[in-house]
Amino acid sequence: MGKTLTIITISFGILLSGSAALAQRLTLDEAIGVARLQSVEALAARSAFVSSYWAWRSWKASRLPSLNLYGNLASFDRSLRQLQNYETGELVYTGNYNMQNSIGLAVRQNIGFTGGTLSLYSDLTRIDEFGQVRSNTWYTQPVTLSYNQPLFAYNEFRWAKRISPKEYEKARRVYVETMEEVTVKAVDSYFALLVTKKDHELARKNFANTSLLLGIAGERLRIGSTTRDEYLQLELRMLNDSISVNETAVKVREAHMALNSLLGYDAQAEVEPVLEEELPAIVMDYDMVMEKALKNSSFSLGNEIDLLNAESEIAQAKAARGYSVEINARFGLSNSATGLRETYRNLVDQEVVGLTFSIPIFDWGMGRGRVKEAEAAADVVRAQVAQAENDFRRSVFTAVGQFNSQREQCGASRRASRIAEERYGLMTERFRNGTADVTDLNTARTEYDSAAQKYITDLKNFWNYYYTLRKLTLYDFLTGQDLDVPEEEMAR
Repeated sequence: MGKTLTIITISFGILLSGSAALAQRLTLDEAIGVARLQSVEALAARSAFVSSYWAWRSWKASRLPSLNLYGNLASFDRSLRQLQNYETGELVYTGNYNMQNSIGLAVRQNIGFTGGTLSLYSDLTRIDEFGQVRSNTWYTQPVTLSYNQPLFAYNEFRWAKRISPKEYEKARRVYVETMEEVTVKAVDSYFALLVTKKDHELARKNFANTSLLLGIAGERLRIGSTTRDEYLQLELRMLNDSISVNETAVKVREAHMALNSLLGYDAQAEVEPVLEEELPAIVMDYDMVMEKALKNSSFSLGNEIDLLNAESEIAQAKAARGYSVEINARFGLSNSATGLRETYRNLVDQEVVGLTFSIPIFDWGMGRGRVKEAEAAADVVRAQVAQAENDFRRSVFTAVGQFNSQREQCGASRRASRIAEERYGLMTERFRNGTADVTDLNTARTEYDSAAQKYITDLKNFWNYYYTLRKLTLYDFLTGQDLDVPEEEMAR
């Protein structure tokens, strides 16, 4: 049985040493860089930002004048039309046999401040009659200026001007925050591989030590200096160690595949994580962190947008109560003639101004109900924003406290790992000399295994807390600069 277990252990050793020889050494910073560049989450974040970027470009374009060419070509009409004699009231059908062609050019500009629309256009129309008497007529409007102005209406241009820039800025910040989330995932996957590799290393070392100690215990059992119970404890420990070697090897492979998946590597790629024990000497100040979080993150901006949308809904509900007043004005020149050149001579002024309105006399409170509904929804949004801000402040406070204590925690666990390792070595030597029993040896080994794993876990928590604070504040505490990504890189 012992020979079989030894063969298993040697096989795993050869497998792992061969993998390590071919493995690519990867530091934490390098793993983070690869994840931010080619992970699925990073690619999805860039795609989401590209959508927001072009929505922003479209909104900016809507504020600029638009130039349109319009027309109606070869509109042929041969039909009967019903006409009424204005003197007798008799209805008659008359033949319609013509073709109409028209073309025009229009410049249109939305006026954001007032919500009106200003248009400048020029067009030309030709009508050809194909009846008993053939003829053609030209009609032109060389220049016409028109303006449409709704009164007491919902001004979507003004609200879009207030909300759209904030939505784009929020999308930019969300992109940077998402990249920080990718960083946190890279830290978790990187240290998960480190922990499993450390567990496997300890399992192999423990199996080798236990096998050696079992041989010593066997010699002592023969001379009566140890008990059968202690010998069986060591044999059971060796069997469990052999199982642990297999189990930890599988976990190492799983952790490798998880990290490869995040980094966009092939599933069979081998990476060798590097345990970097040097930590930056940073102490977070809560007030500074909170100021950066409120200034830089998407949280406050999202609250502003929610409040503006609530106010916009109230304004829209008030405008939809039924009152409708609209001013239309048109000024320009026009003419009609049988020849094209004559059409542009002796142009006639045209001025059209009108006011249309619609005022509900009684609507059974429907309009007032819409306004009250929108106001109630706005009150809910304000309460949610206030509660969210309290929760956000609490989460920042917790994150700062966790980070500030974690560096000392890492130092303590590092020292504990060294002490536990030394104690296990001493206890192993004492067992060989016959001055310690199996129980003492097992206790020392358990403490060493636990301390070694806890040290790596504490290192992971340190970087996890650090990058979580970076995500909350969009601020690099090492360089002292706000986190930002060039627009070209985000939209490429």
